[in-house]
Amino acid sequence: MAVAPTVQLRGGAHLPLLGLGTWPLDDDQAAETVSLAIGTGYRLIDTAENYRNEKGVGEGIRRSGIDREELFITTKFNSEHHSVDGVRRAFETSSRLLGLDYIDLLLVHWPNPEQGHHVEAVQGIAALMEQGLVRAIGTSNYKPSHLQQVIDAGIVPDVNQIQLDPQRPRIEERAFHNEHGIVTQSWSPLGQGSGLLDEPGVVAIAKAHGRTTAQVVLRWHVQQGMVAIPKSSHPERLAQNLDIFDFELSGAELAQLYMLESGEAEIVDSDQFGH
Repeated sequence: MAVAPTVQLRGGAHLPLLGLGTWPLDDDQAAETVSLAIGTGYRLIDTAENYRNEKGVGEGIRRSGIDREELFITTKFNSEHHSVDGVRRAFETSSRLLGLDYIDLLLVHWPNPEQGHHVEAVQGIAALMEQGLVRAIGTSNYKPSHLQQVIDAGIVPDVNQIQLDPQRPRIEERAFHNEHGIVTQSWSPLGQGSGLLDEPGVVAIAKAHGRTTAQVVLRWHVQQGMVAIPKSSHPERLAQNLDIFDFELSGAELAQLYMLESGEAEIVDSDQFGH
């Protein structure tokens, strides 16, 4: 059974390089898929308040029978909780739904900069971490400008989760993360709905390695130190997505995948969108 290697975060926690995304699964689907994924070897599970499936994720964790300490559970909260007290309330609700005493990585789901409280939201997570209720501080969809405001307030997040795939390589954002020791986590790492997996260049590399196109793209992420959280509820694809740590892309192949960036792939603008 394959199990993903980990990367050590600034705060000391060890984050698996590949995990399971759970959007848009409902509670019943999440319970079944999470239990199956953990049985397949997944140790990182990603959910969010806004997915409305934290209860199902928690049920899947219990069904799996795996010790809590072996798992890395991530969730995120919405803009209504962007205050120190609000983050505590969000944590209490999520931990109750998940059935967990602590959360490994808690993220601000969107910065919602027009509210002006995205720094305070991160400070709320830091307060929970100091009390041992959270093991790592996370942001999601923060631009470098948003992160700089957090850093200026004295906190460097462990992780920033952003939309990222070979068509949207987010080079400037990743450079900022690397400069500050922030791990980049990729949501929608397979470019859902973009046709990425059918690109001739991806297909050719997959044939050369005897792999699926999804495995090639996921390998592109993890080989460069990014953490990928693809969603699948299909048993065979779940196993294939995790089975990417026994082959390597060449420098030329990595470069070929970067050539897929056209500058036209849509990226959700977190100055304009959020919840």
